[in-house]
Amino acid sequence: MKDRISQAQAVFSRFAPWIRNYIYQSGWDELRAVQIDAAEAIFHTEDHLLITSATASGKTEAAFFPILSLMAELGAENCTVLYISPLKALINDQHSRMDLLLRESGLPVTRWHGDVSRSHKEGFLKHPAGILQITPESLESMLIHRANDLPRLFAHLKFIVIDEVHALMGSDRGSQILCQLQRIAKSISYDPRRIALSATIGDTSSVSDWLAGGSLRKTTVIRFDEKEIAWKLGLEHVTVTEKGETEGANPAATLIYRATAKEKCVVFSNSREETEEICADLRSIAAKKGEEDRFYIHHGNLSAAIREETEDALKNSDRPLTACATVTLELGIDIGTLNRIVNQGAPASVSSFLQRIGRSGRRGQAPEMLMVFREEEALPNAPLYQLIPWDLLQGIAIVELYRKERWIEPGDTKKKPASLLYHQTLSCLASKGSMSAARLAAEVLSLSPFSQVTREEYRALLGHMVRQNDLELTEEKELIPGLRGEKKLNSFKFYAVFKDSEDFTVRHGSEEIGTITATPPVGERFALAGRVWEVEETDVAKHLVFVRPVEGKMKISWPGEFGNIHTRILEKMREILCSDETYPYLLPAAAERLEKARALSRRSGMGAHHLIHLGGNSYVLFPWLGTRGFRALKRYLSKYASAKAGLYDVHSAGSYYVTFKANALSREEIASLLREAGKAGEPLSSPLTVKTEYPVTDKYDSDLPQELLLVAYEANHLDPAEAALRLTQLK
Repeated sequence: MKDRISQAQAVFSRFAPWIRNYIYQSGWDELRAVQIDAAEAIFHTEDHLLITSATASGKTEAAFFPILSLMAELGAENCTVLYISPLKALINDQHSRMDLLLRESGLPVTRWHGDVSRSHKEGFLKHPAGILQITPESLESMLIHRANDLPRLFAHLKFIVIDEVHALMGSDRGSQILCQLQRIAKSISYDPRRIALSATIGDTSSVSDWLAGGSLRKTTVIRFDEKEIAWKLGLEHVTVTEKGETEGANPAATLIYRATAKEKCVVFSNSREETEEICADLRSIAAKKGEEDRFYIHHGNLSAAIREETEDALKNSDRPLTACATVTLELGIDIGTLNRIVNQGAPASVSSFLQRIGRSGRRGQAPEMLMVFREEEALPNAPLYQLIPWDLLQGIAIVELYRKERWIEPGDTKKKPASLLYHQTLSCLASKGSMSAARLAAEVLSLSPFSQVTREEYRALLGHMVRQNDLELTEEKELIPGLRGEKKLNSFKFYAVFKDSEDFTVRHGSEEIGTITATPPVGERFALAGRVWEVEETDVAKHLVFVRPVEGKMKISWPGEFGNIHTRILEKMREILCSDETYPYLLPAAAERLEKARALSRRSGMGAHHLIHLGGNSYVLFPWLGTRGFRALKRYLSKYASAKAGLYDVHSAGSYYVTFKANALSREEIASLLREAGKAGEPLSSPLTVKTEYPVTDKYDSDLPQELLLVAYEANHLDPAEAALRLTQLK
């Protein structure tokens, strides 16, 4: 204890005077352990740093107190810190916090993203000093258009802080950041230290390796896990009947309305459609009861003004209110003290669950969450696989994996990010003007995300880009952007590596409401911002839709797909289904629904067998595999087992089950053949894609040569080894 006290005293004395004043004025009694250890690592090593601890544990201060103290010692005449955030809203929030912290320091902090004025950015370009807060997309634009100015802008860059790293790692956006950091390091001939922050990291070794990608520095990890869990958690289930749907009743919305009536809450959903629907339902209930509209909404297709209104209300209002949101409120934006979180259905991952429940219970209160599972009443003749409450099982599995095992999904990265490879090829070339093919290959393939891309694969990509006029070969045998490539580069949408759409801006008078992905005809109605709008006029050329508000209820859909689910979650779901364990957080209807599912599992043989005969020539396979393994298994069944075992009419839903038909073989014979195929490694031995398909999943996949696209899809989206292993275990 004495050593810890002396450590804290040494760290505190090293902090800049105005930071010590800030700590006093904030009423802190002591520094937290994560802040002491992070400060020691920043002050006394030259390593990169990964800081992971619970939400609201002081990670931001743990990183910035020592960084700002070093900045004060060095002077801030130049840009010393680059702060990269996945969200503009998070930058805005952190800017306010930094501005308060830096008030007495004289150190400047600059925001840089699409909603920041040009004059504000020009000030930084003239005098690049202090902290620059930026999104990956704005940083990409800077690398392309200000490549020659990078040595001046970042000549004294010492630290790069990456916030909410779990939301970036494993995506093209996270790999884009690694490319950007290496390109900056090359331009300034120096490798700044990287500091990553996250509340939800399982395997720190994979994240440490990712953070150090393309760098000669090692990574120090500062990790503090929750010692005890003191959640207020409830899971409830509601069944929707055909009669109730006809009469417009939504029992899930009614339950959520009651649960949020006297509290400040966020209702999370896993899609924008669900968020719009629940917000509209809650407003409808309030209107019928003659109660005030206390509902706000927050997702990525809403205007900045509407999102900021929601954030301000959550942060500054003391009255009961409810914000309906997607992942956009999951990350570290300061939204004040929340009484309760409500989640529609199961979160997509353990990480997401922890982020969401961690939004409540601050200032010494226990985090509180209610999960509400909505299931339509099954038809009398529904098959076995439609009688299992998959979403409820997934919710319990996610809770149990963390509650009992402290398990969180490990970090993952794409082996062959071909869409990003295309993007960075154009970006690097645009920043340089022209390069030989050999020099361009050396430049791009040296970036760590492309370490598993072969030179032959890259040569095929360059040839394809020349043929489709993305690139042009000059008389001097130099590559430059072609006409098609220039058109892409000249669009602001190029800077983002995630899929976008041709959005239409929706306006009511002078007010911007948000965006939709297609222009509806005049007179058509749709939902946006939790309200219903009728189209009055459209301007297709300018991508504008003018609307007026109307009463009623409508839906709207956006393109997109859910993320991957990990195999460990599916395996836990099977354990729960086959177990007799009771869970104290299940509310009565949820507990009853689980017991009915368990009884059905025992009667049908689901607990003992993966493969079930449904009668006649129909079968269902429950592989209990995550998304990548499940995809590989289904492809194997469709492509190879159909010929070998006579399987046909292969279909699936989510990662839960595969149905098929077989005429000649029994259940035992099919299971035996599939086990032998797994032992022989058949899913591993041949490509699981076919030459006629074009599996477009990422933004620039449609711009790739087909052979590279298929190789990348197999490497990034399929796990044949996991599929083969499961086949060997089939019962």
